[in-house]
Amino acid sequence: VNMYGKCGSLEDAWSTFYKMRGRDLVSWSAMIAACAQHGHGKEALQLFQQMQLEGMIPDRVTFVNILSACSHAGLVEEGYRLFVSMSQDNGIAPSMEHYNCMI
Repeated sequence: VNMYGKCGSLEDAWSTFYKMRGRDLVSWSAMIAACAQHGHGKEALQLFQQMQLEGMIPDRVTFVNILSACSHAGLVEEGYRLFVSMSQDNGIAPSMEHYNCMI
C-alpha cells in the first residue's frame, strides 16, 4: 500500500488495501498517507473514521498522516478538531511533525 501510494498509483494502493485480510494499524495508516499525498483529504477522513469503528486506536504516525491529509485538502476545521482530539481523547502529546501539519 505504501509503495503504491508513494509511486503515484492510488488505484493500486486501494486495490491492495481492500484485498488485505486483517488490516492492522500500519496498513490503515499507509492508506491514509497515500490519500494525503494525493490530495484526497475527505477519503482519508473517511478511512480514519472507519479505522476507529473497526477498533483500531490511532498512534502518533496515524495522526501525522491524517493531519497532513487535512492540511493538503484545506480541511482546516477537521484538522484542528483531530489535533485537539489527539491529546485530549488519545493521550498523544503533539510533536513538531504534528504542529507542522497545522501550519
